[in-house]
Amino acid sequence: MGGRWIEQWEPENEAFWRDKGERIARRNLLFSVFSEHIGFSIWSLWSVMVLFMGPQYGVDPAGKFFLIATATFVGALIRIPYTFAVARFGGRNWTIFSALLLLLPTGLAFAVMEPGTSYTTLVLVAALTGVGGGNFASSMTNINAFFPLRKKGWALGLNAGGGNIGVPVVQLVGLLVIGTAGATHPRIVLGVYLPLIVVAAVCSALFMDNLVPVKNDTGAAKEAVRARHTWIMAFLYIGCFGSFIGYSFAFGLVLQTQFGRTPLQAASLTFIGPLLGSLIRPVGGSLADRHGGARITLGTFAGMAAATGVVIYASVIESLAVFLVGFIALFALSGLGNGSTFKMIPAIFLAQGHREGLVGDAAEAYGRRLSGAAMGLIGAVGALGGLGINLAFRQSFQTTGAGTGAFVAFLAFYAACMAVTWAVYLRRPLTVPAAAPLDVPVTDATVTEPQARPGYAKV
Repeated sequence: MGGRWIEQWEPENEAFWRDKGERIARRNLLFSVFSEHIGFSIWSLWSVMVLFMGPQYGVDPAGKFFLIATATFVGALIRIPYTFAVARFGGRNWTIFSALLLLLPTGLAFAVMEPGTSYTTLVLVAALTGVGGGNFASSMTNINAFFPLRKKGWALGLNAGGGNIGVPVVQLVGLLVIGTAGATHPRIVLGVYLPLIVVAAVCSALFMDNLVPVKNDTGAAKEAVRARHTWIMAFLYIGCFGSFIGYSFAFGLVLQTQFGRTPLQAASLTFIGPLLGSLIRPVGGSLADRHGGARITLGTFAGMAAATGVVIYASVIESLAVFLVGFIALFALSGLGNGSTFKMIPAIFLAQGHREGLVGDAAEAYGRRLSGAAMGLIGAVGALGGLGINLAFRQSFQTTGAGTGAFVAFLAFYAACMAVTWAVYLRRPLTVPAAAPLDVPVTDATVTEPQARPGYAKV
């Protein structure tokens, strides 16, 4: 129990929130974003390292896709234990530890990133960078506990978006190194991040807090695993975050392999899509707060399907300009969907509490309990979408020399996500007892009608 611990935390209490809660929550959010940002940069490190790997490394495009797929896979799996670590060790304490742990993969990459290193060694080091992906799960679980429901869409969107920006930032650092020192000096990128990792850990120690009321609830975890909405939202999150992280890792390599771009040319374009997707994620959460997460999510998947059609067309006619338009649109739309889907999670479980007859504080406690348990699992499954994308690219390029086949598969998946969103969350809206407070969004959708039928409110 060492360190800074807060004994009482009541974010839904307006007086508490106004007097001191908001100030503390915002401070923790700021430094959570910083640490998560560095974690994302290390997780996506190999999307940059592969641009430095010329013919002298002896690794073909399929092998490079496998390297970044390995990092994606480990980052997805490790999100589950990271989710529970916050309650076990405290949000502040775990943020310090998880930040310092990033020194291991970064230092090892610094040691092995040179021609002549065996491919097995490169795969193992790439796998270790997956620990950066776990930072997202612990950070989101921690911040979810700090904010009231009415602020969760904004707070979680900002936390995740600020972390996601770590992807384009490390790619910008790679661009700067390639443009100035050349494509034979990957260690400069790693040298930039080693001190930043230490700074993130120190800031977490100085400015973050642990919440005593946040406890691991094995019953909630089991209940979340059994809840069908956990798996439905995990499926949708594959389409949003899985697309974002998968495309972020693969974009530069696709440009090199399919369009023959040099490392400098690829690096000069790689960061644009992830940057837009990261910046727009809080907008997705904010729009979901206002208009309903399901509506925004459905529109997002429709847009992603259209953008994928543009990318397929560009691949067929071999137009880089059209390809970039479609691909960057995919990034922006996936960012919107990331924000809107994560807003849906706590609201859906609050609505579930109301449907089981709970009201007021009891319903809110139920919603926080299950949504906190579900977030880690949803985040882990969603990140596996990035693995699927990179493996699909690997297979497509290995068999046809282009990514068109992979994009056709992605188009079919987005269509399935549209169908699920509409069928589950829009076709037959959930209803809760009208006694529930109608000024608080109790599901993924904002209340649009005062009464659906006697005794019930349509949401």
